[in-house]
Amino acid sequence: MSDRYSQIVNSLPGRLIAGRVGLPQPTPLERHRPGAPVLAGRALLGAAPGGRLAGPLAKALADAGVETATVDADELRSAAADAGLDAAIFNAGAGGEQRFKALVFDATGIADSTQLVELQRFFHPTVRRLERCGRVVVLGTPPAACSGARERTAQRALEGFTRSLAKEVGRGATVQLVHVAPKAEGELASTLRFLLSPRSAYVSGQVVEIGPPVVKKAPAVDWERPLAGKRALVTGASRGIGAAIAETLRRDGADLVLLDVPALASDLAAVAKALDAETIELDITEEGAPAAIAERLSDGVDVVVHNAGVTRDRTIAKMPEERWSTLMEINLSSEERIDDALLEAGLLRANGRIVCVSSMSGIAGNSGQTNYATSKAGVIGMVEALAGDLAKRGATINAVAPGFIETQMTGQMPIAIREAGRRMNSMSQGGLPVDVAETIAWFASPASTGVNGNVVRVCGQSLLGA
Repeated sequence: MSDRYSQIVNSLPGRLIAGRVGLPQPTPLERHRPGAPVLAGRALLGAAPGGRLAGPLAKALADAGVETATVDADELRSAAADAGLDAAIFNAGAGGEQRFKALVFDATGIADSTQLVELQRFFHPTVRRLERCGRVVVLGTPPAACSGARERTAQRALEGFTRSLAKEVGRGATVQLVHVAPKAEGELASTLRFLLSPRSAYVSGQVVEIGPPVVKKAPAVDWERPLAGKRALVTGASRGIGAAIAETLRRDGADLVLLDVPALASDLAAVAKALDAETIELDITEEGAPAAIAERLSDGVDVVVHNAGVTRDRTIAKMPEERWSTLMEINLSSEERIDDALLEAGLLRANGRIVCVSSMSGIAGNSGQTNYATSKAGVIGMVEALAGDLAKRGATINAVAPGFIETQMTGQMPIAIREAGRRMNSMSQGGLPVDVAETIAWFASPASTGVNGNVVRVCGQSLLGA
């Protein structure tokens, strides 16, 4: 579905008119192209005194081939040199010629509210130097892992800062907060590459948790094809977001098993043919469906993506039980049973991944969607409930929560609701199915061994449920 408004206001006459009357002017977002660098520009690395991530960050940036500058601090210069970075030193008085595609700040050294001024000291002279579609990543310590009340207070304050900054930067830029647990310092690579790159174009204002790895040693990966040799199941794969997920996982090297209902067999076959994939034509709510899926995956599976879902909108006062129960079976209960069947049979392989598709409705609620919002909040609950058990098995579970995504379904909305969905976020535009798919691919990567129990909104920092 094309966004005609964005096309008009980004034309030359449209820009002139929109600027004069104060209309929002959505910045065309940069998205990933195979073979492109992680970051098409220079990153500036800063840190509060006493932080613990300067070395790991410098190494991750060097390994990703990111051109890097640092603020004038001995610890950062030393970390950059040790990582092999030929890092220039940022000079705030050098004028506007020093511009950056990313600003990366280690805030783990902030142990007291009086030290939060370090955020102002770093970002005040630098944020205006952020380029179009730039990236800001602030790294902190999970409040629950802090050593005392004051440190916990200060680290929790970072969330308010990053969410607010995400609403200030504009021009297609994004801001994220990454909590890095003690002993997880070596798990930055996958998450940093995702958040700095155009793959995260429609993800902003989020808090990502990185914990200790669920496997002792993550395998080396080909960053262009991290899923090479991995087998992935995608449900609801015949169209829309599901087809985009399949295409993205295949691009990353996965061997695919695509599932959808028999009524969509022709659409499923077309997607499968283009991606050289196996298919399963099955109603996942049938009593024997979990066993049938387990039988088809008897050799094991590395990635399970629960994407199948429906809407059956109606207010609760007009909601018959059948309408409620049918949706709940598709969106939630069937996923639980499929997971149970695969886990009980030991079919999720070592360093395996389960990725679920939730929704902003499951976070913020939505009038007329009590059943849908309940099911999608339940998906979030399932992620939270299973994360610990899967970690013990050497696997992870995470979820994406899409906001307004340009699909056939959203294209059929009344124009007023559709335009409100597009504009009520920090990007002033809808996302694309590939934005959801890229986030799932990050979760699915074998390198994401410390990313477990997360729910990340793919919503352009929606003003709802923020």
